[in-house]
Amino acid sequence: MEATRTKKWQILSGSALKIMAMVTMLIDHVACYLLSHEDVFTQTLFTLGDTRVSWYYILRSIGRLAFPLYVFLLTEGFIYTRNRLRYGVNLFLFALLSEIPWNFVHSGTWVYQSQNVFFTLFFGYVALCLIESEKLPTAARLAGVLSLFVLAYFFKADYGYAGIATVLAMYLLRAWPVARVAVCTCLFSATWRAGLAFVPISLYSGERGFIKGRIGKYACYIFYPLHLLLLGLVRYGFFS
Repeated sequence: MEATRTKKWQILSGSALKIMAMVTMLIDHVACYLLSHEDVFTQTLFTLGDTRVSWYYILRSIGRLAFPLYVFLLTEGFIYTRNRLRYGVNLFLFALLSEIPWNFVHSGTWVYQSQNVFFTLFFGYVALCLIESEKLPTAARLAGVLSLFVLAYFFKADYGYAGIATVLAMYLLRAWPVARVAVCTCLFSATWRAGLAFVPISLYSGERGFIKGRIGKYACYIFYPLHLLLLGLVRYGFFS
């Protein structure tokens, strides 16, 4: 009876979660790159304890859902992909492709001090491949994962080593949802706000949904560098 009741509420497909991840990321980045210096968005609407709530704060709070949603989708992709090598190569190629618009939207140039989140997801994916490898001894797998943590730190990948840890926790604790929520929420820089992503994650049906085929798949990939490029063009007045 409990399983039937739970299944009733699992109404969101993987495609629905992808759309939610893209929309919340777009809201977050619009607020971060375009609205952060606009008085109408940054002025305080009300206070909650020590927190000054503005439209900017609300929009960034919505945006905090994006990264855990992407991490969850990454772990699902890792489990169900028919070609793990190709999946990893795609992540790496789009990390490289996204670096120029990432640098541009932050600095208005082709150089910036940190690296885009696709690198974090790629490092996390490699970590999953290492811990699931049957060809490597345990010590080698652990050393590889630790090396990825160090690489993410010095490479200044977005979310850093905490991002990789989130990927590992999301995957390794998938059979213990309460523990997964607790551990992942502690790893998020925005704590409880990012933890709200587990509401839609808990409604995941396990179905792929309406985004199918190569066009749909790569459209979701290209959305990241494309939206960064467009936001950069708006931010630095290329459309004015």
